[in-house]
Amino acid sequence: MSPEEVSLREYGPAVSVPLRAETGRALAGAGILRSATPDPGREGHWLLRAGSSVGAVRVPGGPVVRIMPKTPVGRLFFLLGFSLDPARAWRDSREGSIDTGGHEDVVPALAHAVERQIDAALRRGVLQGYRTVEESALFVRGRIREADQVRRHFGRTPPVEISYDAYTADTAENRILRSAVERLLRLPGVTAPVRRLLARQRLRLADALPLVPGRELPRWQPSRLNSRYRPALRLAEAVLRGTSPEHRPPPGADPLSIHGFLLDMNKLFEDFVTVGLREALREHGLTARMQDAHHLDTAKRVGIRPDLVVLSGDGRAPVAVVDAKYKVERADGLLNADLYQALAYATVLGLPEAHLIYAAGREPVRVHEVHGAGIRLFQHTLDLSRPPAALLTALEHIAQRLAGAAPHTRS
Repeated sequence: MSPEEVSLREYGPAVSVPLRAETGRALAGAGILRSATPDPGREGHWLLRAGSSVGAVRVPGGPVVRIMPKTPVGRLFFLLGFSLDPARAWRDSREGSIDTGGHEDVVPALAHAVERQIDAALRRGVLQGYRTVEESALFVRGRIREADQVRRHFGRTPPVEISYDAYTADTAENRILRSAVERLLRLPGVTAPVRRLLARQRLRLADALPLVPGRELPRWQPSRLNSRYRPALRLAEAVLRGTSPEHRPPPGADPLSIHGFLLDMNKLFEDFVTVGLREALREHGLTARMQDAHHLDTAKRVGIRPDLVVLSGDGRAPVAVVDAKYKVERADGLLNADLYQALAYATVLGLPEAHLIYAAGREPVRVHEVHGAGIRLFQHTLDLSRPPAALLTALEHIAQRLAGAAPHTRS
């Protein structure tokens, strides 16, 4: 019989868990774990090992799988908040900029944080705005949609196909907040007190329709009117874009959905590094492009996409190239594939150096001179156990190096 809950640790050792074969195969196929394989030493058990995704998922007919992060949750949410909106209060380097309620698990902390942000956003009332409504009516209001009138009713009235601007709480902003609340209420691990508070926020947002799952999130434009909503909106969008994997069985088999919320630490670290460097480089009059597409070969058959390409102030000439790597060094301290990748980036962009930034390592900076190429490869370490202010200071030092303001470091 499957347990009700399984706790794993990010990149931790494998845990042997009694699971039905169908459940084990669903976990293996969903791609949320580093590995899920039958335990050769225990019949009816599966060996589950977590990778870089942290959070919680529920398998129908199986357990809730919780994956605890190596990074403290408060620090993790600092990285998330900064990446989402560095220009706002999250950039003041205070760990508590996103209130996680002291929770040490991702989902309870996320639910608490979103509820607090929504409560702050709605403190002065629910935001209302104009939205274009198209409907059939018995009387004319606004504009007649002539093409629809002819196509649907052959020009006869009533009903009348009309379009008008309604002043309503059913706005893109409120729909996003309401949908985030609805999703959090379905996640495993949300505490009872927070569920009650989330239900209260859902009631306050009752005039906003929830979004249709699977569709693109509605767009909203930052303005003076919705400025109080912005922190809540950024976090709510992260909730709605969070991974909700589905196991896709062979054709003809019954589908088995896996629901939950996961943060990919690879992506979170990459976003924090690239957004942080982009902001710091502005102080040096430089611009940056994230995930900048290039080609390795002249025939343009082999694509490459560095995490960050730093450009001159006019945005024309590459100045530096960066790739973020959320991984631990090998025992010998070298990650050859990463160095080859960085060398390719520098070669294609015509740069004398390339930079790799890791989330862990034994040395703050290591430099490799490439034989016969005149290219240097820098390996930086950004220790996520350091306080937020220290992390931002470390990014500023790397930005100085990228801008050519810091002296070269030699191994």
